[in-house]
Amino acid sequence: MECFNSSKLSSPCTSSILNLQGSSSLVCNKFYKNSVHPWLLSSPPPKPFLQLDDRLQYRQKSAHKTYRRAILAEAGNQGWDLGRFLKTLYFFNGPPSPAKFVEFVIEKLSSPSPSEPKKSMGSSDIVLVVGATGGVGRRVVDVLLKKGLPVRVLARNEEKARKMLGPDIDLIIGDITKESTLLPEYFKGVRKVINAASVIVGPKEGDTPERAKYSQGIKFFEPEIKGDSPEMVEFVGMRNLINAVKGSVGLRNGKLIFGCEDNGFRDLAWGALDDVVMGGVSESTFLTDTTGGEKGEPTGLFKGIVSTTNNGGFTSIRTRNFSVPEDLSAYDGLELRLKGDGRRYKLIVRTSRDWDTVGYTASFDTTEGQWQSICLPFSSFIPVFRARTISDAPPFDPSSIISLQLMFSKFEYDGKLNPTFVEGPFQLPVSSIRTFIKDPVTPRFVHVSSAGVTRPDRPGLDLSKQPPAVRLNKELDFILTFKLKVGHHLYTGCLHICRFYSLKKLDSLFDIMALHLGVLDLCNLNWELKHQ
Repeated sequence: MECFNSSKLSSPCTSSILNLQGSSSLVCNKFYKNSVHPWLLSSPPPKPFLQLDDRLQYRQKSAHKTYRRAILAEAGNQGWDLGRFLKTLYFFNGPPSPAKFVEFVIEKLSSPSPSEPKKSMGSSDIVLVVGATGGVGRRVVDVLLKKGLPVRVLARNEEKARKMLGPDIDLIIGDITKESTLLPEYFKGVRKVINAASVIVGPKEGDTPERAKYSQGIKFFEPEIKGDSPEMVEFVGMRNLINAVKGSVGLRNGKLIFGCEDNGFRDLAWGALDDVVMGGVSESTFLTDTTGGEKGEPTGLFKGIVSTTNNGGFTSIRTRNFSVPEDLSAYDGLELRLKGDGRRYKLIVRTSRDWDTVGYTASFDTTEGQWQSICLPFSSFIPVFRARTISDAPPFDPSSIISLQLMFSKFEYDGKLNPTFVEGPFQLPVSSIRTFIKDPVTPRFVHVSSAGVTRPDRPGLDLSKQPPAVRLNKELDFILTFKLKVGHHLYTGCLHICRFYSLKKLDSLFDIMALHLGVLDLCNLNWELKHQ
């Protein structure tokens, strides 16, 4: 798959628009009927189209019908379109409201002064350790803390955890077998997970507080499950934990923002935001072609006519503000799957609900007639305000994305021009927008298991020659069966999970863990654990 990195461009682009603040609302039909250029509704695309916003119903027009339009380039009579200007205001801001105006004034008066320095976004990269009060878990916590890494511990018993790990440990109280206890705020800032939680096995006759009998080995006592069953801990618990942390550590295939996935289509409320807001006459729209995708699936279509009349020269489509900000901090950037036309476009991301605010911008070139993947690392987005780069803007914060905008413009930034700009019609099919994790993609979730490599239900297996744990699988509520089952049901298509089946040699375990989670700097874990 071809992947274009915008950081290779020498002149990333930005918008040159007058931003407007407000909330979403319906669009008046009377403005729509008299303000859409015939080319935007004409018949050249053979596929059926629907407006992405279902409140703007598409109706195909005959070629001979007369349109009352402001863009009459052929006759040289071009004027500003008040109707489209009001429609733009109405789509993004809603109807005029004195209450909304008062709310806006109060918000501005109560907000910090623009001259006050803004705090830079820190990178937390917390390592979450689950099962930290167990034999392996507490040793992992100790080594990570000695290395100065930020560690957070998930435990069921606060008193036990603080007594064992220290009073200052970053501790959250929850139970992986109870999904309701795994609150989303617990995992904010978590980027790596080491799961050492396991079902508890102990002697039927009981044990000392230090588990002396258990430490002698299963050969010296009759075992039984203590507490929650293997199914609840090894399978249900693992599923709950993955669902709780996947938003923080990231899905290996990325998170879909717009487009098709699993026979579904995730939509966004796009609206045109063209140079009409500053007196221009360019016009664009965003449609859904139900069969125009790369494999016949639905795809979006950014389509329009751009003109430099009245000092204009850009068209764009922008989403309404998301009701809940998108937290994409677990990923490295955004990937657009589109069919190029040889032009340079730009993607603008905003992290503020204000409209007249900084937009973080990345430009990208396309190849005419080819479907391609455009990868835009978050590090390539430049802070821009009214076509000027802002040197003292706060760093881009991918944990709080409010809106997206696609633009085709004559302008780049700081007075530079788009070298691929041509006046006239254009169209850009966009099938998806999703996040990506840059290569090499290493596991961010380490699951420590004692399942070994033997499947207890394997045909022809001679149990008399197997270790006690395999022979006693049925008596121990199918403990190994559920340890193995979780792999088949939870690993495919989810997180990059690194699983270890044997705890017989801790030095080997941590050697492998260090290899897969090099970013945790665990290279000397085996030596340090053996010398504790």
